[in-house]
Amino acid sequence: MAVKVATCRTEGLKHEPPMPALCEADLLPPTKKRQKLEETIKLPKQHFSKSLSRTSYNFPLKIVRASGQYMYSEEGVEYLDMRNNVHHVGHSHPKVVDACIKQMSLLNTNSRFLHDNIVKLAQRLAESLPGDLSSCFFVNSGSEANDLAIQIAERASSGTEIIAVNGAYHGHLKSLKAITSHPLSGPDTADYAHIISLPDVYRGKYKNPSTAGKLYANELKEVIDQCHAKNKKVAAFICEPIPCCAGQIIPPDGYLKAAFEHVRSAGGLCIVDEVQSGFGRVGSHFWAFELQGVCPDIVTIGKPMGNGHPVAAVITTKAIAEKFSASGIEYFNTFGGNPVSMAVSLAVLDVIEQENLPQNALNVGTYLLDKLRVLQIHHQCIGDVRGVGLMVGIEFVKSREALEPDADIATEIKERLASEHHILTLTDGLDDNVIKIKPPLCITNENVDHFITCLDAILSSFN
Repeated sequence: MAVKVATCRTEGLKHEPPMPALCEADLLPPTKKRQKLEETIKLPKQHFSKSLSRTSYNFPLKIVRASGQYMYSEEGVEYLDMRNNVHHVGHSHPKVVDACIKQMSLLNTNSRFLHDNIVKLAQRLAESLPGDLSSCFFVNSGSEANDLAIQIAERASSGTEIIAVNGAYHGHLKSLKAITSHPLSGPDTADYAHIISLPDVYRGKYKNPSTAGKLYANELKEVIDQCHAKNKKVAAFICEPIPCCAGQIIPPDGYLKAAFEHVRSAGGLCIVDEVQSGFGRVGSHFWAFELQGVCPDIVTIGKPMGNGHPVAAVITTKAIAEKFSASGIEYFNTFGGNPVSMAVSLAVLDVIEQENLPQNALNVGTYLLDKLRVLQIHHQCIGDVRGVGLMVGIEFVKSREALEPDADIATEIKERLASEHHILTLTDGLDDNVIKIKPPLCITNENVDHFITCLDAILSSFN
């Protein structure tokens, strides 16, 4: 297939970013670039552990620049990014980049000094959230946020037990490993961790959408009763409103409402992990938990908050924050809340609002789901198509009757989309048989048409 040399497209973008500045490698001839790529492949083997997750594809893909919904390899090949939920408002968005540069050139320091940026961001986040969620703790990653959220819950509730969902991913810290039951996170258990079923109405234990919500939530009540029988108290239930790494699972109606009732009746707190699903990705709401009509006690946010810059936060109520403080804890984070991170996050919020990206997520996401469901009619290997806004999953099965997962076909599709059509996606799920689509929110219907055409061609080749 002929290689397409990129010229940094601007059609269909909400913004018109300039071509990223050339670096020395861009000026190298093709032969030298290949040698440089070989060196890039070789050096990690010398300096990094094999356990470090670095590549997503079976061929070497070295990305050197990105803009909007497009990424560019060292050879100048343009890739459509359908997988990157971190770069929420588009890669290298000029307003975000400009905010970062301006604040970095003026001041960046730890958070032991007063600064307007941290106050402004806290106010903006509080205004976006329901109830009394207004006390903010700023950190650097989603893992840090979830670790701190659990600390807060334990001290505010005087409980010890944590309930989490099978297949969840909450981070890589030791405190989170026992409640992160994603297959690739590795085996890790703890007496305080209790794992309940993934609320999946497609291949899960309860499949009737009208009753599944309460049935899945009843598992929390069973765990709580078991804890009480051992004279243990539940501190918190932590969940993703849309389990992402578990396969973009959409919980049945009423699930979180019933689950929260069980937890709160036992004196525990409800933590919602919005690290992957927040900031308007679901389209109809700014936060994914709002789809279930609930208000958590603690919310953790990250990834899209900085559009690629490392920043995250924990937001809770004033009453819970005061209980945490009353326990004698003085929380300090060297870089959490620094002026640059706060400026970047404020710029991200500005772009989301000014470019009406949640509406674009709703419109384009609906268009994508409609197109995928047409493909589902014609290709039996597509077992389920699900999603909200631009958080979409395509689940592949060997048989729609037996619902046996087909990880091989999902992997082959991911690889061929990237190598043959220059479209980047990702596989995930408990059986790695789900293609996840969670692109920058600036993608267009034209991008969707291109993706669907390429996906259909690959699926048709299997037939």
